[in-house]
Amino acid sequence: MARQRRTSPENSSNSSGTAQYVKLEQRLVLLAWLNDLLGYKQNRDLLADLRNAAEGFDSTGRSYVYHQLIARGDKEKLSAADLARYDDNIREHLRAINARRPEPVTLRYFQYLAALYTEIFLDRYFHQRRELLRSLNKFVVGRNATKLAGEPRETKFTESDLKKLAFWMATGSGKTLIMHINYRQFLHYNNLPLDNVLLITPKGELSQQHIEEMTASNIPCRWFDLNESGLGMAEHNTVRVIEITKLVEEKRGGGVSVPVESFEGNNLIFVDEGHKGVGGDAWRKFRDALGQTGFTFEYSATFGQALTAARDDELTAEYGKAIIFDYSYRYFHGDGYGKDFRILNLQEETTEEKTEILFLGNLLSFYEQQRVFREHQEQLRPYNLEKPLWVFVGSSVNAVYTEDKEKRSDVLTVTRFLHHLLENKRGWAVRAIKKLLEGKTGLVDADGRDVFEDKFQYLRAAKADADATYQDILATVLHTVSGGGLHLCDLRGRPGELGLKASGAEEYFGLIYIGDTSTFKTLVEEDGSGIVLEEDVVSDSLFDRINDPDTSIEILIGAKKFMEGWNSWRVSNMGLLNIGRREGSEIIQLFGRGVRLRGKDFTLKRSSALDGSHPQHVQILETLNIFAVRANYMSQFREYLEKEGIEMQGDVELPLLIRANDDFLVRGLVVPRVPDARSFVDETDVLLDVGPDIRVRVDMSLKLQMLESGTEGLTTRAVRAGRNRPIPDESLAFVDWENVYIDLLEYKERKGMRNLAIRPDVLREIISHKEPTRLYNLVADEAVVAPMSFAETALLNEAVLTILRKYVEKFYRNQQERWDSENMVYQALSRDDANFQDYTIKVARSESELISAIQNLIDEADSIYKQDLRDLPTIHFDRHLYQPLLIERGDKIRSEPPGLKDSERRFVEDLRAFCRVEKDKSLVDVEVFLLRNLSRGKGIGFFEKRGFYPDFILWVKRGNTQRIVFVEPHGMLHAEAYQYDDKARLHESLPHLAAAMCKRTRIKDIVLDSFIVSDTPFEDLRTRYDDGSWDRQKFTQAHIVFPERSAQYDYIAIIMRQQTT
Repeated sequence: MARQRRTSPENSSNSSGTAQYVKLEQRLVLLAWLNDLLGYKQNRDLLADLRNAAEGFDSTGRSYVYHQLIARGDKEKLSAADLARYDDNIREHLRAINARRPEPVTLRYFQYLAALYTEIFLDRYFHQRRELLRSLNKFVVGRNATKLAGEPRETKFTESDLKKLAFWMATGSGKTLIMHINYRQFLHYNNLPLDNVLLITPKGELSQQHIEEMTASNIPCRWFDLNESGLGMAEHNTVRVIEITKLVEEKRGGGVSVPVESFEGNNLIFVDEGHKGVGGDAWRKFRDALGQTGFTFEYSATFGQALTAARDDELTAEYGKAIIFDYSYRYFHGDGYGKDFRILNLQEETTEEKTEILFLGNLLSFYEQQRVFREHQEQLRPYNLEKPLWVFVGSSVNAVYTEDKEKRSDVLTVTRFLHHLLENKRGWAVRAIKKLLEGKTGLVDADGRDVFEDKFQYLRAAKADADATYQDILATVLHTVSGGGLHLCDLRGRPGELGLKASGAEEYFGLIYIGDTSTFKTLVEEDGSGIVLEEDVVSDSLFDRINDPDTSIEILIGAKKFMEGWNSWRVSNMGLLNIGRREGSEIIQLFGRGVRLRGKDFTLKRSSALDGSHPQHVQILETLNIFAVRANYMSQFREYLEKEGIEMQGDVELPLLIRANDDFLVRGLVVPRVPDARSFVDETDVLLDVGPDIRVRVDMSLKLQMLESGTEGLTTRAVRAGRNRPIPDESLAFVDWENVYIDLLEYKERKGMRNLAIRPDVLREIISHKEPTRLYNLVADEAVVAPMSFAETALLNEAVLTILRKYVEKFYRNQQERWDSENMVYQALSRDDANFQDYTIKVARSESELISAIQNLIDEADSIYKQDLRDLPTIHFDRHLYQPLLIERGDKIRSEPPGLKDSERRFVEDLRAFCRVEKDKSLVDVEVFLLRNLSRGKGIGFFEKRGFYPDFILWVKRGNTQRIVFVEPHGMLHAEAYQYDDKARLHESLPHLAAAMCKRTRIKDIVLDSFIVSDTPFEDLRTRYDDGSWDRQKFTQAHIVFPERSAQYDYIAIIMRQQTT
């Protein structure tokens, strides 16, 4: 039976109802504990710090998120060995999931974090449960101590609290993928046989979808069948999928129902749409009973809305202890994922005539999207956009409802509009389209502006004529040439489907998909609007084919079916029907369905959040237009989204022009660049070969240590450290060379090496070279190179793959370096350089005082260009080539390009201080210039595919000689050994590059140099970098400096060549 709720006097609502309900996001104590382990105070700090981490894994098999976490040094409380072990596990789970997929999945940074937090928890849950409980409760005590008087305290964790993990993640953020990884993570750590593995879904359509997706992820699964024993399937960890509606307390009579007592034993439970039943109904009781003696994973985009609606403080506290990761919609949208959205904001209810103009305005927005999609299809192909779909959707499953004792139907309102549009009596539709295109509809917002005043820019730019536009709408949206009226066809044998077509048309253009079609048809008949009712006994389901490329369906009118797992990327326009007051969870789900986006290169991001230039009109298709049949629906919809923390008013974008120092730009400064018209990838073909100057290093010793320690949880112990050893010829028979070849082809494509060709035989030549140590240095235990078991064979294959990935990368990089050195030239620095980019400052429209303060600073002009500021954080350095230099400031102010990070700001401040002190001393006959170097596509980069764009370019000019120094502040804990660290060694190759350019350009007296400014303190790095023996002098000789300034050590003086150690 379900466990009983505990009542705590500290944080439960009192009987009078006066206790304050605290929202879920303020109760996420498990997540706060995990964030604290990684050294983050707030969830937003974690996400902000890692959102720009590269996706995927490097040539050594380490994720880029791992590298960024490890670079934090002593800020985190997890050991490097534990983080590496978790990283290995995640990579292996992902590899298993991708084994049968034609297109492999790549984890976004937040998906990786969700998997990492699960690793951390499950490792402790299975191997050190008492210590986990003690650590959590110690954290709770500390957290309660910081609360103010009257704030509810968190109750301590009990062991039963540890049996459930919940993931609060936005629709479109990959909850299903996280579920698949969780399945493999649990099996990896679990040490007891399972009696049942169940996935509980809200309905059958979702069950089928989950079975298909689990099959694609190489997970054994099937529909639940009460007539078969689960014993055999439990042995194979088969997931049995069942709808929550089929669970009952006790089996009575026939029908498809399953008593909960059938699932006694050790159960692993997955719950999709986990917010269902949090209000304390029977469904929740059944789920609790199933998970009582096992473990439960729950997933939902709307835990917050469901719990707010329930206003159950104890239940909220329970989920506060269960939610292990929060990537709800406010974070998802804030990171640039999903579509933008535009909500039509009507001031008040409209007349029937105005409502139809409103509908026509939304239709015109939809037509504009379809036209952009049709006219720019080739240009938009890389953005993975689908043919637009216009959806009307509400929370009720029925089309007819009662309000004020009268039958109402918003579906009928929409259907009647489509009929009137086709009829176009006395040309009303054409006249209305003309008003819409002119922005003179009479529909106004709260400021008295016509709501369509600034819409339809694409159509207006094309000088769209109202009559021609109407005719094109008939042809492309309604699939007719003459209009005439609407036919509503009941698809027999397809319950709930009513097809929509124009009089005389062959194809359906629309579909009504509702629960009670007979009641709705009766209402249509009684309405007397002239809509023709028909029956269709031939056609197949229209809904099942709505995502097919050749579907004729442009408009979909329906209800709850679209909220729970409907998988479509087509929704671009959304009309809201009968939105209720207590349906926050459903509204957020509905909204989430509409903003899903694959994005360019399947990044899931809208183009405005991606670097580079994009087609002019792509944002029209990356925007979800939302309007409502009635104004009160819209106000309720806005209210729900605002409670979710979504900025409803959008951003205000404030342009801030930079001022370049023209006097500096005539001082003869130059930069090394490959001419814009030249491209290594497009101009050259590279064939992988055995190169005499290529040597890579792979260390597999740590993996053996982690493999052994993994069976004992958190306990780590020293094992054989490994030594240099080549792979003997007799071991090559254990290598899966076909898999190695395929892996390397995928790797080179992921890395953008399009012009690299790889012959299968050369891979074996590299590994079996007669002098292998000339090509690779493998540090490993003997078991890696001479495997005696299947597990050790896997390690051998991993070693071969890692060697070859690194070899391919270095070979390709050498080829590009050679090409660059032959083609790079000095170009005079001018105002046209891409590094001189004006700012766009973005502030939430609701932050009116902040917007006003920033606008005043921009208007006043002088202060923003001549001094440090706080309201709009800037640093003024008069030797920088333009002003101002913005500094990053939290979530409220964002800019494009982004402001300086802390390490970058510190460098500019220290260089400024040095120049002020040394102005009349060491710099008396020296000119210093600084320029912030932007990232890929704009700044000065070295070896394009490596993507190294140092943060700053520093010119030290003495007479006609200029020394150009590239300065890069970044963390060093995760850096490779110096011999293999190309960023650190850039200073070694730059003199050769300078000499080659001098020969071509006849420009002399130029010195190229580079420095790394380690954000990792010397004391943290000295025993961890390379062989652990480096002192300050050795770092300095390698052009790695630390941001310290004293009489004994001044990193700025070292960079300026005024001090050595």
